[in-house]
Amino acid sequence: MTHAFLGRQPILDRQLKVFGHELLFRSGEANRAQVLDGDQATAAVVVNAFVEFGIERVVGPAHAFVNITREFLLAEEPPPFPPDRVIMEILEDEVVDDALVAAVRGLTKAGYRFALDDFVFDPRWEPLLPLASVVKVEVPALDDAGLAEHIRLLRCYDLHLLAEKVETKAEFEHLRELGFDLFQGYFFARPEVLQGQRIPDNRMATLRLLACLQKSDADIDEIESVVSQDVGLSYKLLRFINSASVGLPRKVDSIHRAVVLMGLGPLKRIATLAAMAGQSDKPSELMRVALVRARMCELLCADRVGLDGDSGFTVGLFSTLESLMDAPFADILAKVPLAEEVTAALLDSEGPLGEIRNCALAYERCDWPRATCNGTDIEAISGAYTEAVQWSYETGGGLLG
Repeated sequence: MTHAFLGRQPILDRQLKVFGHELLFRSGEANRAQVLDGDQATAAVVVNAFVEFGIERVVGPAHAFVNITREFLLAEEPPPFPPDRVIMEILEDEVVDDALVAAVRGLTKAGYRFALDDFVFDPRWEPLLPLASVVKVEVPALDDAGLAEHIRLLRCYDLHLLAEKVETKAEFEHLRELGFDLFQGYFFARPEVLQGQRIPDNRMATLRLLACLQKSDADIDEIESVVSQDVGLSYKLLRFINSASVGLPRKVDSIHRAVVLMGLGPLKRIATLAAMAGQSDKPSELMRVALVRARMCELLCADRVGLDGDSGFTVGLFSTLESLMDAPFADILAKVPLAEEVTAALLDSEGPLGEIRNCALAYERCDWPRATCNGTDIEAISGAYTEAVQWSYETGGGLLG
């Protein structure tokens, strides 16, 4: 393998804010983990996260969850990463004996933290429970009575209860009511297509603003008028414009003044980001996904003659609108007029922009065979992704905080 690959899956708290990311071994040869040697997989994840990519670019300020083997724990040398950045996951098929417990206890005293993975209660786990920071309960393996019993048994320990393999929003809400602290699965990222339902009024206000911002002839007075109707959006927009990630030479206190310094085009992009980030009932990680896709698509457009980076940015950014707006793409795009090639890319994955969108989504999902883009080599695609992740954290600090 000549290039580093790394999967990641977010772990959210009860308020749908990111608590951490599980980092996943990927070989680059298939769209799933092909783990033949657990020790090598652990080493590859650690090296790729801390050396090849850089942990800040991979998880930002959140925790990194990494599967750890017995041999890794029993090694004489301490783990090759700082204790405050990683929560080490002990797999469900591990042999729990005196040697393992002693190793975990020693590392815990040194400040390292542990999670028990795919947990279903068994007496053999009892020596490790007082040492664990997180217990990841395998939801599909238990019925409601079993889940409630697990919560009762585990609440006497000082740890976070994590529900894993949560697939829908309804499951998340039910598990939150049962008392889980953390959640992992695809529920937050899968689009909720609510067929036949009216787009809520608060979503419509955002769509009206997005429609205004996407108009080719929109002027500053029109944009300022729409933005000023939402005090929260006005505050968020000005806070972001004055942030270090924008880098204006001096502070501004009005939309007009911002246009003078940065131009109408960049302002429209920033206002679009701020409007989408204003959906406060949605997990911030969903908006971060949108930021990563937007920047990655923009960067991939740079290698294609005749493609506009702004159009790529819009395609990537709007790829999460179904989830943010709780409505199908067809209904949304009927209210937000976009360029024909952008609409075709979003609705049907057509054209060069559709190919770039598909490449970004495939790379995000570690589906390497489909992460292709008009002959662009995997090094460039990987570089675009890692740069986009880093940019999302720099940008998100002003928009999502």
